[in-house]
Amino acid sequence: MNTLVLGGSVFVGRHMVGHLLDAGHQVTVLNRGRTPTELPEGVGRLVADRTDAAQVAAALGGCDWDCVFDISGFVMAAGGVDVDALVDCFDGHCGRYVYVSSEMAYDQALLGVMPWTEDMATNTGGPATYGGFKALVEATLLQRWRSRGFPATVVRPAAIYGPDNNIFDMETPMWLRLAQHRPVILPHSGMVAHSYGHVDDLCRAMLLMATSDAAPGQVFNVSAEAVTTRHYVEVLSGIVGVEPDIVEIADAELAGLDRAPFGHLFGRVHHNIVSSDKARRLLGFEPSIDFRTGHTGTYEWFRERGWDRLDGPLHDPLWRASWDFEWEGEVAGRLRAKSL
Repeated sequence: MNTLVLGGSVFVGRHMVGHLLDAGHQVTVLNRGRTPTELPEGVGRLVADRTDAAQVAAALGGCDWDCVFDISGFVMAAGGVDVDALVDCFDGHCGRYVYVSSEMAYDQALLGVMPWTEDMATNTGGPATYGGFKALVEATLLQRWRSRGFPATVVRPAAIYGPDNNIFDMETPMWLRLAQHRPVILPHSGMVAHSYGHVDDLCRAMLLMATSDAAPGQVFNVSAEAVTTRHYVEVLSGIVGVEPDIVEIADAELAGLDRAPFGHLFGRVHHNIVSSDKARRLLGFEPSIDFRTGHTGTYEWFRERGWDRLDGPLHDPLWRASWDFEWEGEVAGRLRAKSL
Protein backbone atom coordinates (compact mmCIF):
# COMPACT_ATOMS: atom_id res chain seq x y z
CA MET A 1 0.00 0.00 0.00
CA ASN A 2 0.97 3.62 -0.53
CA THR A 3 0.28 5.08 2.93
CA LEU A 4 0.28 8.50 4.56
CA VAL A 5 0.61 9.02 8.30
CA LEU A 6 -0.59 12.33 9.72
CA GLY A 7 1.83 12.67 12.59
CA GLY A 8 4.47 9.96 12.59
CA SER A 9 7.02 11.64 14.88
CA VAL A 10 6.15 10.36 18.35
CA PHE A 11 4.69 7.35 20.14
CA VAL A 12 1.69 5.94 18.21
CA GLY A 13 2.73 7.62 14.96
CA ARG A 14 6.31 6.43 15.29
CA HIS A 15 5.20 2.85 15.96
CA MET A 16 2.67 2.96 13.10
CA VAL A 17 5.41 3.95 10.67
CA GLY A 18 7.48 1.00 11.87
CA HIS A 19 4.61 -1.46 11.47
CA LEU A 20 3.88 -0.23 7.95
CA LEU A 21 7.53 -0.56 6.93
CA ASP A 22 7.76 -4.04 8.45
CA ALA A 23 4.71 -5.05 6.40
CA GLY A 24 6.39 -3.82 3.20
CA HIS A 25 4.25 -0.72 2.63
CA GLN A 26 5.37 2.62 1.21
CA VAL A 27 5.21 5.29 3.92
CA THR A 28 5.06 9.08 3.91
CA VAL A 29 4.45 11.24 6.97
CA LEU A 30 2.85 14.67 7.08
CA ASN A 31 3.51 16.89 10.07
CA ARG A 32 4.63 20.38 11.02
CA GLY A 33 8.28 19.34 11.12
CA ARG A 34 8.73 20.85 14.58
CA THR A 35 9.43 17.70 16.57
CA PRO A 36 13.09 16.68 16.17
CA THR A 37 13.03 13.09 14.99
CA GLU A 38 14.89 10.82 12.61
CA LEU A 39 12.57 9.07 10.18
CA PRO A 40 13.51 5.55 9.10
CA GLU A 41 15.23 5.21 5.77
CA GLY A 42 12.83 5.27 2.85
CA VAL A 43 10.08 7.21 4.65
CA GLY A 44 8.96 10.37 2.84
CA ARG A 45 8.09 13.59 4.63
CA LEU A 46 5.58 16.30 3.78
CA VAL A 47 5.58 19.45 5.92
CA ALA A 48 2.29 21.22 6.64
CA ASP A 49 0.24 22.47 9.58
CA ARG A 50 -3.00 20.46 9.63
CA THR A 51 -4.89 23.47 10.99
CA ASP A 52 -4.35 25.14 7.58
CA ALA A 53 -6.27 23.13 4.96
CA ALA A 54 -4.80 25.14 2.08
CA GLN A 55 -1.30 24.36 3.34
CA VAL A 56 -2.16 20.68 3.62
CA ALA A 57 -3.66 20.58 0.13
CA ALA A 58 -0.57 22.26 -1.31
CA ALA A 59 1.73 19.77 0.42
CA LEU A 60 -0.31 16.80 -0.81
CA GLY A 61 -0.26 18.03 -4.39
CA GLY A 62 -3.30 15.96 -5.37
CA CYS A 63 -1.59 12.65 -4.56
CA ASP A 64 -3.66 9.52 -4.03
CA TRP A 65 -3.16 7.20 -1.07
CA ASP A 66 -4.29 3.65 -0.42
CA CYS A 67 -4.68 4.51 3.25
CA VAL A 68 -4.31 7.63 5.39
CA PHE A 69 -3.70 7.10 9.11
CA ASP A 70 -4.74 10.22 11.04
CA ILE A 71 -2.83 10.00 14.32
CA SER A 72 -2.29 13.69 15.08
CA GLY A 73 -5.97 14.69 15.14
CA PHE A 74 -6.44 15.90 18.71
CA VAL A 75 -7.34 19.25 20.11
CA MET A 76 -3.87 20.28 21.35
CA ALA A 77 -2.42 19.83 17.84
CA ALA A 78 -5.48 20.46 15.71
CA GLY A 79 -7.72 22.73 17.77
CA GLY A 80 -9.56 25.27 15.66
CA VAL A 81 -9.15 23.24 12.48
CA ASP A 82 -11.97 23.27 9.93
CA VAL A 83 -12.54 19.52 9.96
CA ASP A 84 -14.61 19.53 6.75
CA ALA A 85 -11.92 21.50 4.92
CA LEU A 86 -9.25 19.03 6.04
CA VAL A 87 -11.33 16.04 4.96
CA ASP A 88 -11.86 17.74 1.59
CA CYS A 89 -8.11 17.37 1.02
CA PHE A 90 -8.48 13.58 1.12
CA ASP A 91 -11.99 13.01 -0.20
CA GLY A 92 -11.54 11.20 -3.51
CA HIS A 93 -7.82 10.76 -2.87
CA CYS A 94 -7.67 7.84 -0.44
CA GLY A 95 -8.89 4.27 -0.37
CA ARG A 96 -9.15 4.23 3.43
CA TYR A 97 -8.95 6.85 6.19
CA VAL A 98 -8.26 5.53 9.71
CA TYR A 99 -8.79 8.12 12.43
CA VAL A 100 -7.34 7.61 15.91
CA SER A 101 -9.94 8.87 18.35
CA SER A 102 -10.12 8.07 22.07
CA GLU A 103 -12.29 6.59 24.78
CA MET A 104 -12.74 10.22 25.82
CA ALA A 105 -15.02 10.63 22.79
CA TYR A 106 -17.67 8.86 24.88
CA ASP A 107 -20.18 10.87 26.88
CA GLN A 108 -18.48 11.21 30.27
CA ALA A 109 -21.87 10.89 31.97
CA LEU A 110 -21.41 7.16 31.27
CA LEU A 111 -18.91 6.87 34.13
CA GLY A 112 -19.86 3.82 36.16
CA VAL A 113 -21.58 2.12 33.20
CA MET A 114 -19.44 -0.79 32.03
CA PRO A 115 -18.41 -1.84 29.50
CA TRP A 116 -18.52 1.00 26.99
CA THR A 117 -19.61 -0.12 23.53
CA GLU A 118 -19.42 1.77 20.26
CA ASP A 119 -23.16 2.46 20.08
CA MET A 120 -23.19 4.56 23.26
CA ALA A 121 -23.55 8.35 23.39
CA THR A 122 -20.58 10.57 22.55
CA ASN A 123 -18.92 13.50 24.30
CA THR A 124 -20.81 16.81 24.31
CA GLY A 125 -17.99 18.87 25.79
CA GLY A 126 -17.46 20.87 22.60
CA PRO A 127 -14.48 21.31 20.26
CA ALA A 128 -12.30 23.09 22.82
CA THR A 129 -12.09 19.92 24.95
CA TYR A 130 -10.08 16.80 24.15
CA GLY A 131 -13.02 14.39 24.12
CA GLY A 132 -15.42 16.87 22.56
CA PHE A 133 -13.02 17.55 19.68
CA LYS A 134 -12.55 13.82 19.09
CA ALA A 135 -16.33 13.35 18.98
CA LEU A 136 -16.69 16.25 16.53
CA VAL A 137 -14.13 14.76 14.12
CA GLU A 138 -15.74 11.33 14.42
CA ALA A 139 -19.17 12.77 13.55
CA THR A 140 -17.77 14.63 10.53
CA LEU A 141 -16.03 11.54 9.18
CA LEU A 142 -19.02 9.25 9.68
CA GLN A 143 -21.37 11.75 8.06
CA ARG A 144 -19.04 11.84 5.04
CA TRP A 145 -19.24 8.05 4.89
CA ARG A 146 -23.03 8.11 4.97
CA SER A 147 -23.43 10.94 2.47
CA ARG A 148 -20.54 10.41 0.06
CA GLY A 149 -18.99 7.05 0.86
CA PHE A 150 -15.82 8.59 2.28
CA PRO A 151 -14.00 5.44 3.52
CA ALA A 152 -13.44 6.51 7.13
CA THR A 153 -12.91 4.21 10.08
CA VAL A 154 -12.66 5.40 13.69
CA VAL A 155 -10.57 3.62 16.32
CA ARG A 156 -11.11 4.42 20.01
CA PRO A 157 -8.22 3.20 22.16
CA ALA A 158 -8.32 3.37 25.94
CA ALA A 159 -5.07 3.92 27.90
CA ILE A 160 -2.20 3.30 25.47
CA TYR A 161 1.17 2.39 26.96
CA GLY A 162 4.51 1.17 25.68
CA PRO A 163 7.96 2.35 24.57
CA ASP A 164 8.15 5.98 23.42
CA ASN A 165 5.09 7.04 25.44
CA ASN A 166 5.21 10.84 25.51
CA ILE A 167 2.45 11.34 28.09
CA PHE A 168 4.56 11.83 31.18
CA ASP A 169 2.16 11.06 33.99
CA MET A 170 1.62 7.39 33.19
CA GLU A 171 4.14 4.54 33.42
CA THR A 172 7.30 6.69 33.32
CA PRO A 173 6.85 8.34 36.75
CA MET A 174 5.48 5.09 38.17
CA TRP A 175 8.73 3.31 37.31
CA LEU A 176 10.61 6.09 39.09
CA ARG A 177 8.38 6.07 42.18
CA LEU A 178 8.97 2.35 42.54
CA ALA A 179 12.69 2.26 41.69
CA GLN A 180 13.42 5.24 43.98
CA HIS A 181 11.23 3.85 46.79
CA ARG A 182 8.92 6.86 46.75
CA PRO A 183 5.34 6.74 48.05
CA VAL A 184 2.61 5.74 45.62
CA ILE A 185 -0.57 7.59 46.54
CA LEU A 186 -3.62 5.50 45.80
CA PRO A 187 -7.08 7.13 45.71
CA HIS A 188 -10.53 5.53 45.84
CA SER A 189 -9.26 2.42 47.69
CA GLY A 190 -7.30 1.38 44.60
CA MET A 191 -10.52 0.30 42.90
CA VAL A 192 -10.48 2.59 39.83
CA ALA A 193 -10.71 0.12 36.94
CA HIS A 194 -9.48 1.01 33.48
CA SER A 195 -8.67 -0.65 30.14
CA TYR A 196 -5.07 -0.71 28.96
CA GLY A 197 -3.65 -1.62 25.56
CA HIS A 198 -0.12 -1.80 24.15
CA VAL A 199 0.79 0.64 21.38
CA ASP A 200 1.86 -2.18 19.05
CA ASP A 201 -1.49 -3.95 19.41
CA LEU A 202 -3.19 -0.68 18.47
CA CYS A 203 -1.02 -0.42 15.35
CA ARG A 204 -1.84 -4.00 14.37
CA ALA A 205 -5.54 -3.24 14.73
CA MET A 206 -5.19 -0.19 12.49
CA LEU A 207 -3.51 -2.29 9.82
CA LEU A 208 -6.55 -4.57 9.87
CA MET A 209 -8.81 -1.53 9.46
CA ALA A 210 -6.81 -0.45 6.42
CA THR A 211 -7.64 -3.65 4.54
CA SER A 212 -10.85 -5.14 5.97
CA ASP A 213 -14.04 -4.63 3.94
CA ALA A 214 -15.93 -4.49 7.26
CA ALA A 215 -14.04 -1.40 8.47
CA PRO A 216 -15.33 1.66 6.52
CA GLY A 217 -18.06 3.60 8.30
CA GLN A 218 -17.43 1.83 11.59
CA VAL A 219 -16.17 2.78 15.06
CA PHE A 220 -14.01 0.26 16.93
CA ASN A 221 -12.83 0.19 20.52
CA VAL A 222 -9.33 -1.27 20.74
CA SER A 223 -7.84 -2.26 24.07
CA ALA A 224 -6.78 -5.28 26.12
CA GLU A 225 -7.09 -6.02 29.85
CA ALA A 226 -8.92 -3.89 32.33
CA VAL A 227 -7.22 -3.69 35.73
CA THR A 228 -7.67 -1.77 38.95
CA THR A 229 -5.17 0.86 40.03
CA ARG A 230 -4.09 -1.38 42.91
CA HIS A 231 -3.38 -4.22 40.48
CA TYR A 232 -1.54 -1.75 38.24
CA VAL A 233 0.82 -0.80 41.08
CA GLU A 234 1.28 -4.42 42.16
CA VAL A 235 2.20 -5.62 38.66
CA LEU A 236 4.60 -2.76 37.93
CA SER A 237 6.29 -3.10 41.34
CA GLY A 238 6.77 -6.80 40.64
CA ILE A 239 8.47 -5.93 37.34
CA VAL A 240 10.80 -3.47 39.09
CA GLY A 241 11.37 -6.01 41.86
CA VAL A 242 10.38 -3.89 44.86
CA GLU A 243 7.66 -3.75 47.47
CA PRO A 244 5.47 -0.71 46.71
CA ASP A 245 5.14 1.99 49.36
CA ILE A 246 1.38 2.49 48.96
CA VAL A 247 -0.28 5.38 50.76
CA GLU A 248 -4.05 5.42 50.45
CA ILE A 249 -5.89 8.74 50.38
CA ALA A 250 -9.52 9.03 51.43
CA ASP A 251 -11.99 10.92 49.26
CA ALA A 252 -12.45 13.53 52.00
CA GLU A 253 -8.71 14.22 52.07
CA LEU A 254 -8.55 14.34 48.29
CA ALA A 255 -11.34 16.91 48.13
CA GLY A 256 -9.23 19.31 50.17
CA LEU A 257 -6.32 19.34 47.69
CA ASP A 258 -5.99 21.83 44.84
CA ARG A 259 -4.36 19.23 42.57
CA ALA A 260 -4.09 15.47 42.42
CA PRO A 261 -0.96 13.81 43.86
CA PHE A 262 -1.06 10.99 41.29
CA GLY A 263 -1.27 10.39 37.54
CA HIS A 264 -4.44 11.16 35.61
CA LEU A 265 -5.41 7.52 35.09
CA PHE A 266 -5.85 7.02 38.83
CA GLY A 267 -8.67 9.56 39.03
CA ARG A 268 -12.35 8.68 39.21
CA VAL A 269 -12.93 10.10 35.71
CA HIS A 270 -11.07 7.09 34.29
CA HIS A 271 -13.18 4.49 36.09
CA ASN A 272 -14.42 2.79 32.94
CA ILE A 273 -13.88 -0.32 30.83
CA VAL A 274 -14.25 -0.52 27.06
CA SER A 275 -15.38 -3.58 25.12
CA SER A 276 -13.30 -4.63 22.09
CA ASP A 277 -15.78 -7.35 21.07
CA LYS A 278 -16.78 -5.53 17.89
CA ALA A 279 -13.17 -5.41 16.67
CA ARG A 280 -12.83 -9.12 17.43
CA ARG A 281 -16.06 -9.96 15.62
CA LEU A 282 -15.69 -7.83 12.49
CA LEU A 283 -11.92 -7.54 12.10
CA GLY A 284 -10.61 -10.67 13.79
CA PHE A 285 -8.53 -8.48 16.11
CA GLU A 286 -7.04 -10.07 19.21
CA PRO A 287 -4.53 -8.27 21.42
CA SER A 288 -1.27 -10.21 21.50
CA ILE A 289 0.54 -8.41 24.33
CA ASP A 290 -0.77 -8.98 27.84
CA PHE A 291 -0.55 -6.35 30.57
CA ARG A 292 2.44 -7.80 32.43
CA THR A 293 4.45 -8.69 29.32
CA GLY A 294 3.79 -5.30 27.74
CA HIS A 295 4.88 -3.40 30.81
CA THR A 296 7.94 -5.62 31.24
CA GLY A 297 9.08 -4.62 27.75
CA THR A 298 8.28 -0.98 28.48
CA TYR A 299 10.41 -1.06 31.64
CA GLU A 300 13.31 -2.54 29.65
CA TRP A 301 13.00 0.34 27.16
CA PHE A 302 12.81 2.82 30.04
CA ARG A 303 16.09 1.53 31.50
CA GLU A 304 17.83 1.28 28.13
CA ARG A 305 17.00 4.95 27.59
CA GLY A 306 18.63 5.80 30.91
CA TRP A 307 15.45 7.22 32.37
CA ASP A 308 15.87 5.18 35.56
CA ARG A 309 18.57 7.76 36.40
CA LEU A 310 16.32 10.80 35.93
CA ASP A 311 16.74 13.35 38.73
CA GLY A 312 13.89 15.63 37.66
CA PRO A 313 10.55 15.55 35.86
CA LEU A 314 10.05 15.36 32.11
CA HIS A 315 7.75 17.84 30.39
CA ASP A 316 5.99 17.35 27.07
CA PRO A 317 4.96 20.69 25.53
CA LEU A 318 1.97 19.16 23.74
CA TRP A 319 0.28 17.12 26.46
CA ARG A 320 1.63 19.27 29.32
CA ALA A 321 1.82 16.14 31.44
CA SER A 322 4.50 15.65 34.06
CA TRP A 323 4.93 14.76 37.73
CA ASP A 324 5.80 16.45 41.00
CA PHE A 325 7.39 14.07 43.48
CA GLU A 326 7.89 16.83 46.06
CA TRP A 327 4.14 17.46 46.14
CA GLU A 328 3.39 13.73 46.32
CA GLY A 329 5.87 13.34 49.18
CA GLU A 330 4.33 16.27 51.03
CA VAL A 331 0.83 14.81 50.71
CA ALA A 332 2.05 11.35 51.74
CA GLY A 333 3.74 12.88 54.81
CA ARG A 334 0.54 14.65 55.87
CA LEU A 335 -1.49 11.46 55.48
CA ARG A 336 0.97 9.41 57.54
CA ALA A 337 1.12 12.08 60.26
CA LYS A 338 -2.67 12.00 60.60
CA SER A 339 -2.66 8.21 60.94
CA LEU A 340 -0.28 8.26 63.94
